[in-house]
Amino acid sequence: MGPPPAAAPPGPPAGPFRWHWHLDIDRHLNPVLPPSALPRLPHPVAHFLGYRSHPSTTGPLGNLLVVFWAALGIFCSLSIIGAVGQQIPAFVSKGTPIIVGSFGAAAVLDFYAIESPLAQPRNAIFGQLLSTLTGVAICKLFALSPNFESVRWLGAALACALATAIMGLTNTVHPPAGATALMAVLDPDLSKLGWFLVAPVLLGGALMLSVALLINNIQRRFPYYWWSPEEMGGYWKARRRAHEHEKPSAKPERSPSNTDDGGSTIVRDAEASGDTEEGQSTTVEFVSDHQDTLVVSKNHVRIPRNMYLTFEEKLVLETLSQRL
Repeated sequence: MGPPPAAAPPGPPAGPFRWHWHLDIDRHLNPVLPPSALPRLPHPVAHFLGYRSHPSTTGPLGNLLVVFWAALGIFCSLSIIGAVGQQIPAFVSKGTPIIVGSFGAAAVLDFYAIESPLAQPRNAIFGQLLSTLTGVAICKLFALSPNFESVRWLGAALACALATAIMGLTNTVHPPAGATALMAVLDPDLSKLGWFLVAPVLLGGALMLSVALLINNIQRRFPYYWWSPEEMGGYWKARRRAHEHEKPSAKPERSPSNTDDGGSTIVRDAEASGDTEEGQSTTVEFVSDHQDTLVVSKNHVRIPRNMYLTFEEKLVLETLSQRL
């Protein structure tokens, strides 16, 4: 008889059971939202809206230039917000503060930490809007109590907590907006405005974003995306492709240029990637074939259609293609 079989090595200890509850609202919204229209705009306009036809080949600016542009942008944006606010009669008559305090933190994000997802327009605008509505609603609810002044701090804490939860569920997290929700309850000058507080918050956010688009696109890029870094409009692209496949003329022709070595037909769909335009240095194609192969060559990227890539992943492939 041979030696007894060796005992199997012990597996990893069983850990505690974990709930995995996850809600990604973009998973449901992005496919039905229209794709970005920036590639179809005139180049100067698209440039100052954050669109780049190909990755930048210049290196980092260095912190001295970043600090200079950030300081200039913060000064200009807050000055414009204050100057415009003083010229609006409704703001003056209601005693609206010249600048909402949370805009100081927002300016640091919008002009210094511009690469952060927390500084992108969706977060900056919708985060402030949702937090302001939450703060005002909580303030009005607590104001029903005769002891409102003694529990105002509790309402402020609840407003900030709920605003953070709402921003987290909607992918609009913007830290300065948490301060807006807090001050909407805690600050008497803001709480007395009620629902009118939405107006100066949205106006200030829009003015700051406008200045950020001008300043941050001189030597840098802002925003990196307007809604989501992931691909949008997938539902409409799939419907368009299905409609084209139903037409007899839309069937791919078998030819030496459209057939690989295994005899599988390749259907080129550069439009679906949104990256193939005249004048660009890199062509990105989504193709249908029987081989799941990703090909990166000089100024050309070929991606299987059944492979999903985020914006950042596609950008990496384009950069690698240009370096070959």
